[in-house]
Amino acid sequence: MDMELRLLGYVVAVAEEGTVSGAARRLNLTQPTLSRQLRDLERRLGTELFVRTGRGLTATPAGLALAQRARAVLAGAEAALEDVRRAAQGRTGRLTVAFAGSGINGPLGAALGTVRTRLPDVDLRLIESFDDEEMSRGVLDGTYDVAVQRLPLADNRLRTQPWWREPLTLFLPDQHRLARGRRPLPPVPAHVLGEVPLVLWPREVSPRSYDEVIALAQRAGVSPLVAAEGRSVPTVLALVAAGFGAAVLADSMRVLRRVGVTPRPIADTVTTLHLVRHAERQSALLDRFLDLLRAPASGG
Repeated sequence: MDMELRLLGYVVAVAEEGTVSGAARRLNLTQPTLSRQLRDLERRLGTELFVRTGRGLTATPAGLALAQRARAVLAGAEAALEDVRRAAQGRTGRLTVAFAGSGINGPLGAALGTVRTRLPDVDLRLIESFDDEEMSRGVLDGTYDVAVQRLPLADNRLRTQPWWREPLTLFLPDQHRLARGRRPLPPVPAHVLGEVPLVLWPREVSPRSYDEVIALAQRAGVSPLVAAEGRSVPTVLALVAAGFGAAVLADSMRVLRRVGVTPRPIADTVTTLHLVRHAERQSALLDRFLDLLRAPASGG
């Protein structure tokens, strides 16, 4: 294949230069070598490609047709090689990213915008999920290339890196006594989770997030009362605003500014977004993507 491409290049060079000597200089070949290659090609094709006119060469109709097609073939071959180089550099391809619903309200949104600008030729597919276990298993089975999640599975096949840290925050109904006071409100201790009913995710939707809140209350020595459940952040905050109870969410959720809801950080708590990939799958594109995401290391 490489030899055939070189022969096409010889035809184009002679057609454009009009002399064997000029084409030979352009191709960094000796004239006898180029002349011999052209004669061999003409014998293979059974037709003349060039005729001598004066001190130069003129392409025959067959030579013109071959030179025209050769230019297109050579351009296509160069484009193919460039595609391979860009893919090897992690600048093209498809990347499927699962992310926690809460994460997009923190630094993840801006980081993905940077990726979109820096890697415009990448097919970036974003999948929102509220189930941490599902995201980790999706990385394991190849459904996702990477997950940006808070509570990844502990599995030796996963490579997990902490990426962004922020406090957990109690989102209270405005009318609740814990929502009153001089702003900004100071953090509250975790034991207040026993003083206000809670609005949580259904456990079947996000078991690890549900268990995280229950465990936080139990470590503080209180038994929480689950008053209502919501399957999305807007629903959870709407239930809080309606007075059903308070919700424990990542602090970045305060950017939603739900009317009727007052956020108040929970003292001595932290929730972490992790970058999760398969430990044994190599990808230049994924490496480049993660390099672009790694700028934020902590927050809150």
